[in-house]
Amino acid sequence: MKTIKKFKSMFLLMTTAVIWGLAFVAQEVGAEYLGTFSFNGIRFLLGAVSLIPVILFFERESMDWAKIKKLLSASAITGTVLFLASTFQQYGVELGTPAGKAGFITGLYTVIVPVMSLVIFRKKTNSFIWIGAVLAVGGLLLLNLDDKFTLSFGAGEISVLCGSVMWAVHILVIDKFVNEVSPLKFSMGQFIVCGVESLICALIFEDITLTGIRMATVPLLYGGIMSVGVAYTCQALGQRETEPTVSAIIFSMESVFSVIGGVLILHAHMELQGYIGCALILCGIILAQMKSDSKAEQAELSAEGVGIQEQRPWRK
Repeated sequence: MKTIKKFKSMFLLMTTAVIWGLAFVAQEVGAEYLGTFSFNGIRFLLGAVSLIPVILFFERESMDWAKIKKLLSASAITGTVLFLASTFQQYGVELGTPAGKAGFITGLYTVIVPVMSLVIFRKKTNSFIWIGAVLAVGGLLLLNLDDKFTLSFGAGEISVLCGSVMWAVHILVIDKFVNEVSPLKFSMGQFIVCGVESLICALIFEDITLTGIRMATVPLLYGGIMSVGVAYTCQALGQRETEPTVSAIIFSMESVFSVIGGVLILHAHMELQGYIGCALILCGIILAQMKSDSKAEQAELSAEGVGIQEQRPWRK
């Protein structure tokens, strides 16, 4: 019985990684018809609506005014960070960063989080993280070499990389609030904030047309309902029977599925060095989730009450 539960959990988590990976394909297609703010505004509000039945099923408890105020403030702060992260990411895709490349660059948040924790909060990290960081940086360089082996790190890649940094900030902000509020309601609240802020910017900076929305219907529905509502539910159910480190490693496969989706659906092309770079980034991401076997290192980390950050940002 326990083996069956474990298998179901692994299946749900892998399903989540597949959905999130293919979301980059939806973003690339959506960028052809809608601006960054329009696309994100609509899809995040769709995602918020899609969570309503999930919340009614999992979180039906009543809330007093103190909890409501905490939820509103947490949602406002985290939703604004989410707005910045998703804007950088989608704008990078709009500038021409292919889905596969965007997926791997975004995946660097897994390495950035512990490094940021060390720099900002002076938290110790284990040696695997530093090895993973070196591999990820090397992979990022290879990923951006063109067929003449010259570095082609353009504005789109820089924007996606800025988004990866903001996803790391998003994880740290979530870590501050997630134990103080109802997680699903908190997730829905930040999606609403992100969606509203995106639409306000769209009204100011972009020309929203019904034709554009109609042409981007499928990417919007996928990005909102599948990538947010379905994937988040699968994540919540799957992590019940799976260790956090194992979950994080499975989620890192999102980067791989973004490349597969780009090749199969969009017929994207990548040079050999790009695939080698993807492999190095994936190895770096996985290593960043490993725990050191060194007793001295573990004792030092335990003494400071530090754990490797293994939460998944509630995005996409």
